[in-house]
Amino acid sequence: MWAYEKVFYQIYPLGFCGAPFENDGIQTHNILKVLDWIEHMKKLGIDAVYFSPLFESDTHGYNTRDYRKIDTRIGTNEDFKKVCEKLHEADIKVVLDGVFNHVGRGFFGFKDVQEKKWDSEYKDWFYLSFDGNSNYNDGFWYEGWEGNFDLVKLNLSNEAVVNYLLESVKFWIDEFDIDGLRLDVAYMVDRNFLKRLRSACDSWKDEFFLEGEMLHGDYKQIMNDEMCHSTTNYECYKGIHSALNSMNLFEIGHSLLRQFGPEPWTLYKGLHMISFVDNHDVSRIASILNNEKHLPLAYALIYGMPGIPRVYYGSEWGVKGDKSEGDPALRPSFEKPEWTELTEFIAGLSNARHKSKALSYGDYKSLVLTNQQMIFERECEDDRAIVAINASDCEYTADFNARAGMGIDLITGEKIDFGGGLTIPAYTAYIIQTER
Repeated sequence: MWAYEKVFYQIYPLGFCGAPFENDGIQTHNILKVLDWIEHMKKLGIDAVYFSPLFESDTHGYNTRDYRKIDTRIGTNEDFKKVCEKLHEADIKVVLDGVFNHVGRGFFGFKDVQEKKWDSEYKDWFYLSFDGNSNYNDGFWYEGWEGNFDLVKLNLSNEAVVNYLLESVKFWIDEFDIDGLRLDVAYMVDRNFLKRLRSACDSWKDEFFLEGEMLHGDYKQIMNDEMCHSTTNYECYKGIHSALNSMNLFEIGHSLLRQFGPEPWTLYKGLHMISFVDNHDVSRIASILNNEKHLPLAYALIYGMPGIPRVYYGSEWGVKGDKSEGDPALRPSFEKPEWTELTEFIAGLSNARHKSKALSYGDYKSLVLTNQQMIFERECEDDRAIVAINASDCEYTADFNARAGMGIDLITGEKIDFGGGLTIPAYTAYIIQTER
């Protein structure tokens, strides 16, 4: 699967384009702004872009009105088709947000039920009852996603609903030549629907990538040969910033061993989850970490650990954003991308990722673990890399069996001599390709 070897970038289109929160119906072409960022993404080492919702919706994108029309507030189908063509020309894959659990109140089928009630041909597309009433006084009760009644839950056991959604995905493939989907709230999406989606996508496009949003529980519930290729690794997302803030790297070390370690009870060895430090739903990593010097280390961890690294637009140059200030604070529009010391470091991490097969496919083995330092090995048949993190404000020298005399730091190109042990400067991360 192509995604296992790639570096992903996430864009939240409505925020990226500066769209108003409420759908005002005013046509713009601001999605073309992505074209001006392609050079930045290439320089950063990006191989694939995941676009959060960009189809016509009521407000934030996850309350869809029309699955086959780009949101008026950001552009047209032709605009986005051009964006996809230019991204593909730059050898960057395109992954869209598949929001299949629920729709908006502005969705055509729901509006038909509002108008015709029990005479609507779409009444069985939703979980509703005409014996009750909604918070909006619709004259009928319906189920909303986790009690949010602007998100109308779809009946994914209804064949007409399933066919409509699958036909929409086929439309996206035919119209935009997309390469994959990230499935919103996949943890609660009907499992039979996931199986049918996987089967259909496999038949429509070779190596079509499916990633499911999973917050907790056993990720294998949806990450398997019948459903998704990958899931979001929220356990390690939390573990990374919590470990750095508490200066207790045993926390993230435990999660990595639990998920990918050499023991027979390891949960996800050989699987490829999405590794991230922030996204459109959580505070930016620069607002979470207590020590800004730990920012590069957080990124080194998501690039060095097993999984598929993904960077959220703007965070690569250290933008802050606090969830307590509301979702719009996490989804801003930037006039243009910036290039800072952090951005340069992340570009170096992407370069390391591209040069080392072990970072994509290697086993995980812990070599050194203290409260403030961790060193682990990634090794596969053709390659070996050592990831070293020093979160302290002092230089640290580690003595361990490196099984190599020399190595190359793939981030900087610097030669590393293991003869006297590995000395790591304060607040530094290495990704070292070694002799085998």
